[in-house]
Amino acid sequence: MLGNIGCSDFNKALKSTDLNYKWEVAQKYYDKERYEQAIPLLEELIVLTRGTQRSVEVNYKHAKAHFLMKDYTLAGYYLSNYVRTFPTSQYAEECAFLSAYCYYKNSPDHELDQTDTRTAIDQMQLFMVRYPNSTLRDSCNSLIDQMRTKLEVKSFESAMQYYHMRNYQAASVAFRNFNREWPNSKYREEAMWLILKSDQELAINSVESKKRERLTDAIRSYRNFADAFPQSPLLGDAERIYKALEQELGITATTPTP
Repeated sequence: MLGNIGCSDFNKALKSTDLNYKWEVAQKYYDKERYEQAIPLLEELIVLTRGTQRSVEVNYKHAKAHFLMKDYTLAGYYLSNYVRTFPTSQYAEECAFLSAYCYYKNSPDHELDQTDTRTAIDQMQLFMVRYPNSTLRDSCNSLIDQMRTKLEVKSFESAMQYYHMRNYQAASVAFRNFNREWPNSKYREEAMWLILKSDQELAINSVESKKRERLTDAIRSYRNFADAFPQSPLLGDAERIYKALEQELGITATTPTP
């Protein structure tokens, strides 16, 4: 076996036609966590060992080396390819999990595009279907919960942007969609309060031809809020909005149509 390895060993292994020697050096670099040197050797070995039993181990270490280097984009590709190529391998379950985990690691902060987050959730769920008895199920569920929370916050803050921009019609729709998508959210009370506020602003500032309908919608939003959160600290403010809306509706009802 090789002892300490250096640049000369790497160059010698690259040039060598001795497959066993090349594999021995590649493993040595891998074990010493020198993945930058291990990967080029493993890439050569992927071609040289194709169709042999050793190919299973070579491809595994090649994919895992990218993961250990924290190159999650390439690692995800090679790990998922490994599962497709060697579905019955002893490493297939681990690689399937790590492939999904790569999407989790690439998942950005909630302010940014969440494509990788949604893909990670899908891949974690697929993993649990493929490996229903896996010891990694709890880890998958925990990671899925984290990513769903990120999507929840993203959805709520997207609706908030409409509200801050005073686009009350879009805000009302967005908060309603949020509550349908996340019925058990911790933001549900705030979302329903902001639906009421948005509907109030939309109704009060509406053109006469739409005012009565929008006042009625806002009053309905008050009732939904009061029914859902009868103990809310915002209920007093909601009731004041309701009285103002009822008063405005009464005025609107007695205003002659031009």
